[in-house]
Amino acid sequence: MHKSTADRRELTVIAALTLLIAVMEITGVPSVFFVNIQIADIEPFYFALMANFLIIGATAFLLLRFFCPQWRLGFTKSGLAAGLKGYGILGGAVALIGLIAFCIGLYPFDRQPSAAKVLVEGVIYYVGVAIVEEIYVRGLLLNLIERLLAKRRDSALLAVITSSVIFGAGHIFGTLGQHPLVIVSKVLWTVGMGMFFGMVYKKTCNLWIPVIIHFLVDVCAMPYCFSSMGGYANLTLYILVPVYMVLGVYSFVQMKKA
Repeated sequence: MHKSTADRRELTVIAALTLLIAVMEITGVPSVFFVNIQIADIEPFYFALMANFLIIGATAFLLLRFFCPQWRLGFTKSGLAAGLKGYGILGGAVALIGLIAFCIGLYPFDRQPSAAKVLVEGVIYYVGVAIVEEIYVRGLLLNLIERLLAKRRDSALLAVITSSVIFGAGHIFGTLGQHPLVIVSKVLWTVGMGMFFGMVYKKTCNLWIPVIIHFLVDVCAMPYCFSSMGGYANLTLYILVPVYMVLGVYSFVQMKKA
């Protein structure tokens, strides 16, 4: 097969896989139709979403294995220790700020969840979120955009920016029905977060590093297990939005140095 034809086929498969995973993650399809597990006070839909993560992982593995065997996501030991040393402290610090922001916004807490609820909804679920989102946003989408813009000198930077904007826009679905300020704030801080994850990925060529930092950031939403509040308090937004916007600018500057 001619190289250009093979390249087009590979990029088409990657684009289709990226879209498929995004739809599955946002909608919970197909697991929401057949997974209905009730354990303690854990919300059943978390089990459906986690089952979907397993389906997504299997689907991605099989399609990449048989149709795009040369595509490298970056799940490797190479550069892991150095990458965590270089970016882990900053990522951990931002995650800690997020934890404080959520605690401030949700206080006083009005729930007494079981240990099982905290473990599943506050920890295990976010392991799947971090892995799945980094696979399709950074490992697939970012690399796909960079390949499509390969002739441009700033292709990596544009790929990080574009994938981050899409990453931020994708989080609109989780804020529908809330105040427009909340929606805009969530998009802004998620774009900044995506810029950081994308920069770290391109600097280290290791997908495990953004996965780990992504997990740390997400698991700091654990205070929601102890609160009946479903949205974001203004105080939380006042803290998180500026922090992630600064993080996004920092990431942009780091990419420009490449």
